[in-house]
Amino acid sequence: MSQSRKPRLFRPETLTAAAIFVAAAAFLIPAMAMRPISALLPAAMLVGLMVLSAVLLVADQRKAAAGDEARPMTAAPKRVIGAFILIAIYALAVDFIGFYAATAVAIPLIAYAFGYRSSLGLAVATVIVLSAIYLIFDFGMSQGFPSGRLWQN
Repeated sequence: MSQSRKPRLFRPETLTAAAIFVAAAAFLIPAMAMRPISALLPAAMLVGLMVLSAVLLVADQRKAAAGDEARPMTAAPKRVIGAFILIAIYALAVDFIGFYAATAVAIPLIAYAFGYRSSLGLAVATVIVLSAIYLIFDFGMSQGFPSGRLWQN
C-alpha cells in the first residue's frame, strides 16, 4: 500500500519562510525610497528577515528530503492569531495615537498574550525598550517617530 505524502512545498515551515521572504521583499521596495539615514534600519531588518527566512526554507527542505514528518507550527494557534491581531491594531494605533503611546501599550499586551505574566517585568521591559528607542533614534540620530493624528492640529 502506498503512503500518500504532502508535497514538500506545502510544509508549514516552508510556507512560513516563503511568506516572510515575500513580505520582507515587498516592504523593502518602499523602504529604499526613503532618505538613506531613515532607510538604514528598516532595510537592514528586512534584508535580515529575508536571509533568515531563506535559511529556514533551506533547513526545512533538507528535513523534508530526509523524510522528516512536518509538525504543526504551533500548539496554540489562537494565541498566535491573537498576537498578530494585536500587531495589526498596534500598526493602526501608531498612526492614530503615535509611536510611543502605542508601543507603551503594545509591548505588555503582546508579551502577556505570549504568556509572560509578571507585572513588574512587563513594566520594566516596556520602559527599557522605549528608553532605548528614544536614546538611539530620537536623541542619537535625531529621527522622530510618528506623533499620531490625534495629537496633530
